[in-house]
Amino acid sequence: MHLERKRFAVVLGMALLAAVPVAHGDMKRKITEKDLFAFQWIGDTQMAPDGSKLAFVKVVVNAKHDGYETSLWLLDLKTPAAQPTRLTSGTHDSEPRWSPDGQTLAFVRAVEKDAKPQPAQIFLLSLAGGEPRAITTLAGGAGSPSFSPDGKHLLFSSGTSPEDIEKAEKKKTAPPDPNEHDSDVRVITKAVYRFNGGGYLDGKHPDHLWVMDVPGVNDEPAKPRQLTSGRFSQGDAQWAPDSDNIYFTTDKQDEPYYELPHNEIDRIGVPGGEATTIAALDLAASEIAISPDGKRVAFHSSVNKPVQSYSQPDLWVMDLTPGSTPRNLTANYDFDIGSGVGGDNRAPRAAGNRAPLWTPDGKSVIDFAEKEGTTNLVSVDVATGAVREFTHGTQAVQLWAASRDMSRFVVLISTPVNVGDLFSIAPNGKQQQLTRMNDKLFSQLNLTQPEEIWFKSFDGRRIQMWVQRSPDYDAGKKYPLILNIHGGPHGAYGWVFDHEFQWM
Repeated sequence: MHLERKRFAVVLGMALLAAVPVAHGDMKRKITEKDLFAFQWIGDTQMAPDGSKLAFVKVVVNAKHDGYETSLWLLDLKTPAAQPTRLTSGTHDSEPRWSPDGQTLAFVRAVEKDAKPQPAQIFLLSLAGGEPRAITTLAGGAGSPSFSPDGKHLLFSSGTSPEDIEKAEKKKTAPPDPNEHDSDVRVITKAVYRFNGGGYLDGKHPDHLWVMDVPGVNDEPAKPRQLTSGRFSQGDAQWAPDSDNIYFTTDKQDEPYYELPHNEIDRIGVPGGEATTIAALDLAASEIAISPDGKRVAFHSSVNKPVQSYSQPDLWVMDLTPGSTPRNLTANYDFDIGSGVGGDNRAPRAAGNRAPLWTPDGKSVIDFAEKEGTTNLVSVDVATGAVREFTHGTQAVQLWAASRDMSRFVVLISTPVNVGDLFSIAPNGKQQQLTRMNDKLFSQLNLTQPEEIWFKSFDGRRIQMWVQRSPDYDAGKKYPLILNIHGGPHGAYGWVFDHEFQWM
């Protein structure tokens, strides 16, 4: 956020403390806290390379109301008004990723054994039919699958250590020891040791990159090979177009929260060996994307000097030659790139990929932009940094997917009266709704659109706010007022669904 233009998102909620009426026929009722149990979410959208189909994760609350269930669904984009169909029967299936020929999906599945959750593994599902089959059995689990562009290899991450493998092999040959069990004692040695929602951090099992040959339909899975090692994790792994190399980010600091944010971008070949450092950055790159010619990388980052409580995220580009210096494409664009407004109903357990996307000619990059309470896609010219709006509207684009040639776009859009649905985007920007995940429930609910208001603060700066009135608001009456402040600029509310506001 540039110092000359601070923006604050303020939400004013007006609510009556009244009993909730029951819906009869066409009568609508007010939303309640229990309606959360009936919500359905779309997450992690992935389009087939030819643009004919879209895979996504559907998330629901389980019957006991104490957790979420995730499954894979498929939407036929060639058939008008097609309804999504369920692909997998699991209750913890996620991270669908297409093979280059569009015939296979790799995904992550976690199962339970003896009522205990087991480490998630990589599965393959043929779109020609048949049951999914597991291709990894690593003790530390596996995730983040990605096919090489030539379809021959599968890249994934795992926290499995050599000790885990040795222990697993020992169990196969030796009888179980009834006195042996894993200790539940935790020894905390770092200041940051857990995350909200993620639980305790496991410093003994950093996430490393693994690769394996993609098995044929009737072949036994090949043995995975560990590509990276050491006490630091690797992330944001991306294939080079030649399928011979993999780029990734890594932060080689034991306790990075004591330092200014910075990391490096490295490269490693499929055969393995030592990784090559492309750039040791003085900022922290995230969500990297390799250009179609394999010569450049785009990523999100914020400058870290001077030190501020918040620094605006921008889109950067850099040549993939050792010693290159990144260039800030959106330094003159005074809105957050790669970020968006926040509500309380993003798809749980299915965040999806939010990395920028290069156009096939390598001249532009498609990305998110948070602007005055909206989140839309923009196109950024790589040569000039010029920013052009790609989607429009008082809405929050949360995820998107495109065909290989970018002739077809599908986005996940949330609004103040819609948790989130899929829309196709025409070349002229026109949006067509493809799904209606919560229509049955929401047809019973009396929801209201917020009213946007701008005013000047004491120092002359413009402040943005919204007024959310109750469904039965009467301008002639007085109501209790709830002031809900968030933003300016660490996070911002806006044109996105927020159950809390509708409920209050």
